[in-house]
Amino acid sequence: MRKTFKKLLSLTLATTMVVGLAGCGNTASNGGSSDSADKGGSGKTYTVGICQLVQHEALDAATKGFKTALKDKLGDNVKFDEQNAAGDAPTCSTICTSFVTNNYDLILGNATAAFQAAVSATDKIPVLGTSITDYGTALDISDWKGVTGKNASGTTDLAPLDQQASCIAELFPDAKNIGILYCSSEPNSIYQSKTITKYLEDKGYKVKDYTFSDSNDVASVTKNACDASDVIYIPTDNTAASCTEAINNVTAPAKIPVFTGEEGIAKGCGVATLSISYYDLGYETGEMAYDILVNGEDVSKMEVKSAPKFTKEYIEDRAKDLNVTIPDDYEKISAE
Repeated sequence: MRKTFKKLLSLTLATTMVVGLAGCGNTASNGGSSDSADKGGSGKTYTVGICQLVQHEALDAATKGFKTALKDKLGDNVKFDEQNAAGDAPTCSTICTSFVTNNYDLILGNATAAFQAAVSATDKIPVLGTSITDYGTALDISDWKGVTGKNASGTTDLAPLDQQASCIAELFPDAKNIGILYCSSEPNSIYQSKTITKYLEDKGYKVKDYTFSDSNDVASVTKNACDASDVIYIPTDNTAASCTEAINNVTAPAKIPVFTGEEGIAKGCGVATLSISYYDLGYETGEMAYDILVNGEDVSKMEVKSAPKFTKEYIEDRAKDLNVTIPDDYEKISAE
């Protein structure tokens, strides 16, 4: 009887130890989950919809920066539904409507048409924009003061247009006629053209717009611009960014230099630019998203943020081919 009792006691102690060890194992596992949850703030998994207007270097970099920022802060606690509208505004609306139907936690509109579609699709879900030139124009706010007052905010890719005009003047002092080449359906480009025209005219240039309605007209409109211009300026225009090869095929043989509003277009067809880092811009937007999702920031009261810095850049081969003298404060970048 004593032996039987001892055996039962031993079995009970062994079982208790196993349960205890299992409990410790579960605690360790939960501790691992807790670490992951701590990175996200609350352990919640967030779903973010990304609508990008079109695929090209600048917008791709902004999306990448945005996703990296959220992954850095949230780890595995964030998931993305990333969709590209292939340059079609109505498709942006369809994409953003699906995000709203799925009740995502936040929507990113990358480029003006994508941002406008997201804002139109919901007045509840927080919306952030990136690669947006002017939020007042995008949202039809006449007295723009930096805050939307809506469920939307974001970052702007607008470079200082007065400084871009100064760059054109220092690179092309003998030029007389400046042609501005852009897509007429992009309000961001219209805004830039109107703004920089004043600065260029103040410097003594004659300025004329050359607009195309879509990619089918790019080559013919570019030729018209080359025939009448000493220098062509291209703002941060998404259609032009997708058609740099077609533009370069016209401007290069014509020996007409192109100054651009951003690096990606410069690589494709330009000689120089005063540009931002779209990756950095997207990353900053991702940090704003984290503040909204985890820290409870009110998006309607968040000021639209600008790029942290601007860089003068040039393409060496094109500068040599066009006999353009490049000042020392320009950084060399490679053509596509």
